[in-house]
Amino acid sequence: MKLFKRLGIDLGTANSVVWEEGVGIVLNEPTVVAIGADDRKVVAVGDEAKKMLGKAPEYIEVIRPMEEGVIADYEVTEAMMKYFLRQVMGRAWFIGPEVMICVPAGVTQVEQRAVMDAALSAGARKVYLIDEPLAAAIGAKIPVSEPYGNMIVDIGGGAAEAAVISLGGVVTHKTVRLGGTKIDQAILEFLKKKHNLIVGEQTAESIKIKIGSAIKLKRPEVMEVNGRDSIYGLPKAVSIDSDQIYEAIRPTLDGMIMAIRDTLESTPPELVADIVDRGIVLSGGTSNLRNFNILVTREIGVSAHVASEPQLCVIKGVGVALENLDVYWRAIR
Repeated sequence: MKLFKRLGIDLGTANSVVWEEGVGIVLNEPTVVAIGADDRKVVAVGDEAKKMLGKAPEYIEVIRPMEEGVIADYEVTEAMMKYFLRQVMGRAWFIGPEVMICVPAGVTQVEQRAVMDAALSAGARKVYLIDEPLAAAIGAKIPVSEPYGNMIVDIGGGAAEAAVISLGGVVTHKTVRLGGTKIDQAILEFLKKKHNLIVGEQTAESIKIKIGSAIKLKRPEVMEVNGRDSIYGLPKAVSIDSDQIYEAIRPTLDGMIMAIRDTLESTPPELVADIVDRGIVLSGGTSNLRNFNILVTREIGVSAHVASEPQLCVIKGVGVALENLDVYWRAIR
């Protein structure tokens, strides 16, 4: 019997997921924390905090402590991790867990240190770091150890990472701070500019899911949206269609496509040939955007497909690496 637990954590901009060795996924909650505006004490975390977005009174501040894939608010991130560990470990635990956390491939030393310090302060006894695209590739069941080029594009809430992986490591990569939240922001700005309508983040996300598409649909879909008139301050409802949303989000999608193109341009020719044969694998929750794989295929000229359960690829890969440290030790920091 082990004296301590081993946990894998995917600290995403939109959602955080925890994996327990020998068990699997034990927690999956939004990366949102509600704190008291005056005393900075935690009021709610995860699902309960997300329900407060755009609805909290002035004495409660609702925060997303992760921005663009990295820690934006250290104290709140530490409090959130303490909550996650307490949820998984129970209230009475004497030996802290060993924790593996994924970080963007292009993360700086300062950002790496912040993640490790937050985990140690939250109660972890030892912290490992693994590159997020490598974890995503492992979770997508790509044979990363083989001497062939494999391309993974992991698109989360805050960042999109394109990486070429071979022989168990990241050969080349490109990270852009564009993800699901930037798409939501583009929808918010479109509604305000074109319709003088102000809506919340959750409404923008709902629009993206219901009628959003990475390419124009043959038959545009229509949706009625309720919000507040930005001029008169009164309730207002407008009808929008999928073509309008496509036009609003296309610049953000173009930035993601450019990251894929730049990564391929810096990839050795032999590995590019492998990628043409094997195709591009898309992971991360934002890769679920309708027809995104078709857009990638059209723009890059290489077949692209979405991995099974793309939003869980990273945490599954972290879990596999955590349970096979002797195999992946070279890629772990």
